[in-house]
Amino acid sequence: MERKKVAFYTLGCKLNFSETSTIARSFQEEGFDRVEFEEVADIYVINTCSVTENADKQFKQYVKKAMKLNDKAFVAAVGCYAQLKPEELAAVDGVDLVLGATEKFKITDYINDLSKNDMGEVHSCEIQEADFYVGSYSIGDRTRAFLKVQDGCDYKCTYCTIPLARGISRSDTMENVLKNAKEISQQGIKEIVLTGVNIGDYGKGEFGNKKHEHTFLELVQELDKVDGIERLRISSIEPNLLRNETIDFVSKSRTFVPHFHIPLQSGSNDILKKMKRRYMRELYSERVAKIREVMPHACIGVDVIVGFPGETDEHFLETYHFLNELDISYLHVFTYSERDNTEAASFEGIVPANVRAKRSKMLRGLSVKKRRAFYESQLGTSRTVLFEGENKEGYIHGFTENYVKVKTPWNPELVNTLHEITLTKIDEDGSVRMEFANIPV
Repeated sequence: MERKKVAFYTLGCKLNFSETSTIARSFQEEGFDRVEFEEVADIYVINTCSVTENADKQFKQYVKKAMKLNDKAFVAAVGCYAQLKPEELAAVDGVDLVLGATEKFKITDYINDLSKNDMGEVHSCEIQEADFYVGSYSIGDRTRAFLKVQDGCDYKCTYCTIPLARGISRSDTMENVLKNAKEISQQGIKEIVLTGVNIGDYGKGEFGNKKHEHTFLELVQELDKVDGIERLRISSIEPNLLRNETIDFVSKSRTFVPHFHIPLQSGSNDILKKMKRRYMRELYSERVAKIREVMPHACIGVDVIVGFPGETDEHFLETYHFLNELDISYLHVFTYSERDNTEAASFEGIVPANVRAKRSKMLRGLSVKKRRAFYESQLGTSRTVLFEGENKEGYIHGFTENYVKVKTPWNPELVNTLHEITLTKIDEDGSVRMEFANIPV
């Protein structure tokens, strides 16, 4: 009997990638062969995102794509959007199954019969039931893996649907995180990126309750001891949860790299209060200053939202000038989009779409300038690069420990290897040219 084929597509964040990878392994254990999404498959699984309006539109495009490849294929939707709007997804032409937050990891239990449904079948829970933890990690890309350490969020930011889509903050046990990290390192993967919804909250819910046995700092300290891991990278972490002790530890760590991604969302204290963020801009400045003090060469990325309700030109300029003066390396700019069932959806002072777009463009321009200045500050320095696996127009790319993107002529032997290099000049495409210092690390 021919083995059934399954394909996956992931929308959204690194956390979703780690979960897709885990779900894929459960299919493989059930005797399915995993194929690329562009190939003909018997089942297509789309892991959805709820953060922006764009992710909603993309879902429909990928269902269409799957149906074009095989109009008899079984299509399943999982993830955040599937939890928030299950009926809406079930009504999309071609969708057969929609699984919410607690059901997605049991997907193979629901797929007994692969015949198409007239209407998508929905299995989604009340989000209060999403109170247990499922560990996961991704190993699709050979050079780095995303390791999930935490899920859910107890914060009540007024623009955010994540607590509605993923439930309360809960953590993996220290024992399981370390076990997963060892499994990853045994597969020859050189870099692990720690991921979660609110990873600085690590430790909460480790035992299915609010009891805290461990902290994020302790997690970082224990991971640093795992043999076989060359690099560990912290993904996004809230400024109020990034402790000075953690910054100090990373600066002296064996494996943790000098790269932080810290959400700011607004440089105006008025707007931060409206967003119900748990810090003011002064605390943010302190965190950046602390990182620069102990790791002058660190890369610091920032998330920022433009066009939040009530954001006047003055508020926006406060954000622009704050970021312009801050010693950071790049920005991720999000244009605010209204999400159902969030507090901000009913706020007054809606910012017109064209103003949101203009502000977004200004901050993206600032990001280009910041990244260029950061790259220029690194020219002439010696760094370690980890090369990726793709041949892009005759070049191989990689990232230094402090997240400078470098390029050199394609050589397949460099894939997934670490090398000492010197950064020499910035290329027209914005990446950095390099010279090999010596032999591989």
